[in-house]
Amino acid sequence: MIQRRHLIQAAAALPLGLLGVAPAFAFDGAELYAGERALYEEARKEGLVVSFDTGPEWANWKALFANFKKRYPDVELTYNDLGSAATVVALEKTRRRPQADTAYYFAASAVDAAAKDVVAPYKPQGFDTLPSVFREADGRWFTIHTLNIAFLVNKKLVKNVPQSWADLLKPEYKNTVVYLDPRTAGVGQVVVFAAAYGNGGSVDDIKPGIDYLRQLHTSGNVQRVEGTTPYAKFLKGEIPIWIGYENDGLKAKHVDGMGDAVEVVIPREASVAAPYAISLVKNGPNPNAGKLWLNYIMSPAGQGLFAQGFVRPAVPGTVLPADVQAKMPPAPQIRPLDVVKASARKADVDRQWAEAALK
Repeated sequence: MIQRRHLIQAAAALPLGLLGVAPAFAFDGAELYAGERALYEEARKEGLVVSFDTGPEWANWKALFANFKKRYPDVELTYNDLGSAATVVALEKTRRRPQADTAYYFAASAVDAAAKDVVAPYKPQGFDTLPSVFREADGRWFTIHTLNIAFLVNKKLVKNVPQSWADLLKPEYKNTVVYLDPRTAGVGQVVVFAAAYGNGGSVDDIKPGIDYLRQLHTSGNVQRVEGTTPYAKFLKGEIPIWIGYENDGLKAKHVDGMGDAVEVVIPREASVAAPYAISLVKNGPNPNAGKLWLNYIMSPAGQGLFAQGFVRPAVPGTVLPADVQAKMPPAPQIRPLDVVKASARKADVDRQWAEAALK
């Protein structure tokens, strides 16, 4: 009798979820998408989602974490900050006993992860609205936001702000331009493709971009090529014009104190959008919680939070508050970068760029 009483007391101390009894819950307002409540119910049984490479200070992930937890209080969320290539390595090493439920990376690494069969097909809400080059056909990866090539201009050092690729070739910009080495930095590769599109080329025809960068170097307008991100140098006022990602310029302007000294320009002729993607990990420990997280990221709520972090939402038609849209006005000249083709061209870009820029 005593033993039975102890068993009853022990059972009473267990969380209701472990007893197969689900306490009632309710969202504030309507579902974000059809089936959200049912998916949350399954995710609550798992209780956790492990999100690889979503460092809180990057792309406003901190706000997405907080709002996800507010909406789904019975699902904990944990993360790490590995970097894109390292994330794929980690998924490979743990393929027999996966630790992650989702993995985020520059889309070129997503292509690699899919090829190595460490991610699973899944199509969240909004998947079918993405440009075809921003998603793997079966959903093994899909783009959630983009980073776009722009001119980040320190107006204290530059009298006339350039508005186009053609402008940058003018003599007044001698010894002012900095960008990253395509051989060592992904953004450097993207700069080459942006220059190609801006001068009549494409991801399939990089010669116009290579020729343009050769001319930019020959003119003496390139101050230097950096091996790693020069963000701190830009903040210190050491760089007049940085060809880099739009979000770095907006962060410098609105967060890190440069204010109106910075102007962020999407070049008039064309630029490219570099896709950042996410995947459901194959055989992850918490698949329903992972799917709940992915759907939230792709929801209007999640997409809007990315925009508040100065990266452009991937889902077309995402409605942004007026103050956010004012910081990132529509730029129809931005072209979606096909990372499958771009990745296949990397060695070619490295070789041609070195021949053009370093001679």
